[in-house]
Amino acid sequence: MVCVVSRTGRQFQRYNKGRRLVVGCIPYRLKISTDGTISEEFEVLVISSQKGHALMFPKGGWELDESVEEAASRESLEEAGVIGNVERQLGKWDFLSKSRGTFYEGLMFPMLVKEELELWPEQHLRQRMWMKVDEAREACRDWWMKEALDALVDRLSSSPSMKPMEEDTKIQLISTC
Repeated sequence: MVCVVSRTGRQFQRYNKGRRLVVGCIPYRLKISTDGTISEEFEVLVISSQKGHALMFPKGGWELDESVEEAASRESLEEAGVIGNVERQLGKWDFLSKSRGTFYEGLMFPMLVKEELELWPEQHLRQRMWMKVDEAREACRDWWMKEALDALVDRLSSSPSMKPMEEDTKIQLISTC
């Protein structure tokens, strides 16, 4: 067993022209039909804010000692307790931080979830819940995360059969649903 704690502080975070760089993931999984086959529908994982008043996707500061994909993966582990494959970037958004009143630059990635952990660093600070895409779009607080979700839906719906999957991925999906 490995013990992981959330990183804190902003002294080692990246900035671009004075804007804090934040990265995040939209964790998703393909739904399994009652007959055990993988359907073309998928669900996304949303988390509550630390104060519990809003729903969003996991995201946080991109630190100097990690790649953007490592930061996205770390945030998903710390905040949502999921591990998976971080895929090609969905886009970049400039947004105003509600709590700080400053502009941030946000980069979002899809993450095909391979494992959902029972214990994770922020489990006592956040709730996590799987939702259908339309429910998540409605529930998500931030406009830019809704746009990232739309980009993910467009990407997955335009790929033939939601991308052919390797046998290992099928086994992982079945065991985590």
